[in-house]
Amino acid sequence: MTSESLPFSLAAMCVIALIYFEMERVILVDANNEQVGTMEKMEAHQKGLLHRAFSIFIFNSDGKMLLHERAHDKYHCGGMWTNAVCSHPRPGESQSHALRRKMKQEMGFFTQVEKAFDYTYRAELENGLVEYEYDEVFIGTYDGELSPNPDEVNDYRFVSIAEINEEIRLNEELFTPWFKLLIEPISQYYKSLNGVEQQ
Repeated sequence: MTSESLPFSLAAMCVIALIYFEMERVILVDANNEQVGTMEKMEAHQKGLLHRAFSIFIFNSDGKMLLHERAHDKYHCGGMWTNAVCSHPRPGESQSHALRRKMKQEMGFFTQVEKAFDYTYRAELENGLVEYEYDEVFIGTYDGELSPNPDEVNDYRFVSIAEINEEIRLNEELFTPWFKLLIEPISQYYKSLNGVEQQ
């Protein structure tokens, strides 16, 4: 390596490290969803600090909800069933970009979604982690092809609300804590939005 190339290489490495560092940070917020800082994602979950998140619920034209089984080596809730996409926006990232990025990254598709409601919850997870999120909840419809990322998704399926409720009643440990909290309000929202009973 020449002396001329060294500064560039070091600068490039610093830029890459900074980008990775920022990608893995979450946005800390107050009870009104106003940003109060940022923190490394794992540290925020270890300390149980309130941070911004989003959850996307996708239905097909038959009124069935898209569920996915989280990859077994996820840092929490591995192997549990949950809604289509659950994630965090990056610091400085627009909401629309975050939604598109995670839909494409996790499930291999994108569709337009609309804001349904906000929901704040706190759940103690395995390994001493705490999920304390100001969750912005979105809803959309999709009937096309899916191409899930195996690093994120172990399996997926479309299921009726009635079947989901029955599965939770019988085996609630198979579902993520936030999904069990959100299934009722999102079901009611879907019903009011479409003016029909879920199947």
